[in-house]
Amino acid sequence: MSTGSGAASAPAPDHHDTPTAPDTPRRTSSMFSSLSVRNYRLFFLGQVVSNIGTWMQRIAQDWLVLSLTGSAAAVGITTALQFLPMLLFGLYGGVLVDRLRKRPTLLVTQTAMALTSLALAALTLTDRVEVWHIYVAAFALGLATVVDNPARQSFVSELVGPGHLQNAVSLNSANFQSARLVGPAVAGLLITGVGTGWAFLLNGLSFVAPLTGLLLMRARELHTVERAPRGKGQLREGLRYVASRPDLIWPIVLIGFIGTFAFNFPVYLSAFADDVFHGGAGAYSMFNTLMAVGSLIGALLAARRGTARLRLLVLAALAFGALEIVAAGAPTLWMFALLMVPIGLFAMTVNVTTNTSIQMSTDPAVRGRVMALYMMVFLGGAPVGAPIVGWVTDTYGARVGLAVGGAIAMAAAAVIGLILARVGGLRLSVGWRNGHPRVRFVPRERRKALVPAV
Repeated sequence: MSTGSGAASAPAPDHHDTPTAPDTPRRTSSMFSSLSVRNYRLFFLGQVVSNIGTWMQRIAQDWLVLSLTGSAAAVGITTALQFLPMLLFGLYGGVLVDRLRKRPTLLVTQTAMALTSLALAALTLTDRVEVWHIYVAAFALGLATVVDNPARQSFVSELVGPGHLQNAVSLNSANFQSARLVGPAVAGLLITGVGTGWAFLLNGLSFVAPLTGLLLMRARELHTVERAPRGKGQLREGLRYVASRPDLIWPIVLIGFIGTFAFNFPVYLSAFADDVFHGGAGAYSMFNTLMAVGSLIGALLAARRGTARLRLLVLAALAFGALEIVAAGAPTLWMFALLMVPIGLFAMTVNVTTNTSIQMSTDPAVRGRVMALYMMVFLGGAPVGAPIVGWVTDTYGARVGLAVGGAIAMAAAAVIGLILARVGGLRLSVGWRNGHPRVRFVPRERRKALVPAV
């Protein structure tokens, strides 16, 4: 991967949407190719265990707050406190990540997250826990995430290099979605069987796996990345870098719109489960499970692909928005439930393609800041949009709320797709091929060549 500034205009999506240096290794299309890299294999296995623990804690934390307060608003406060540090300090976390070595940084952040879970476990198991303890733990976890998230995102490229980056990012998403199928189920068994404290304890202990993996890695096999020197104005430098790169800023804007208005699935799915289909908690659980299945399929398909094209991102966002609008009009519970699979698939395609295209297009010296901005927009969008989405859903109904979210996703994808096409020197071509209509973007020069000389 080039270590230059990369500030040139976005390459034409019709050819390849991420700049690649001449000596970049050829990308492979094997679904599990990045697991051939020993360091990444250790990282991946550690995340398998840790992600299951993370999902266990999410479920147990919400249940414990609800049990202590009987208030859904208190659960919302807990979630907001966990995301607030990313909104406030996310960009500063990216500056730190660019200055620091990734592996030691992750050893510190993962240890801090483990200690937070173990402290909450001790308070819960000794029956001393109060709701403010959970608020503090959620905020502390969010503070660690400010550095941990961009560090983990950018560390992947050091583990596998540019040749396996697309595959590794996709497998990370598949890993997280697999844990989403296992963790909540295990948490449910623990909560009903022995109590929420044990879920916190097991999550704290689960960090032993990623910490061990980090310690066992071979430093000489990491792909060296130049670190940013300490200096003034590095935050502004990172923002200017993104603003000067259409192939970075517009995907981030797109994921911001989708994350804010279309990814609020807790609001949408709970409303459909209770108010539309009257299926209760069972229907809500089924919707989430089927969406997780679709997300897992989407992550594995992304791992199979060898490239991350901006064209794919725009098309996947259009399909995702269209499917939400179709689901909004689904007449039966089972039809709505089955639509959760393709919705999850395209949602994951949007997520993985954005993540990978940004990482592969970014100068390693500013990757931490760029990924911090991406994570701040992506993770911060849902808490900001949730009150808006909730108001629309409460006022006009779940079907209208979901349809509006899908329409916003489609509109954002269409507008940003046209902007990227214009920046990339492309124009819309409409014609026929083998008796079928064909709509695509082609380079402007090619379109001119198709016009016969007068």
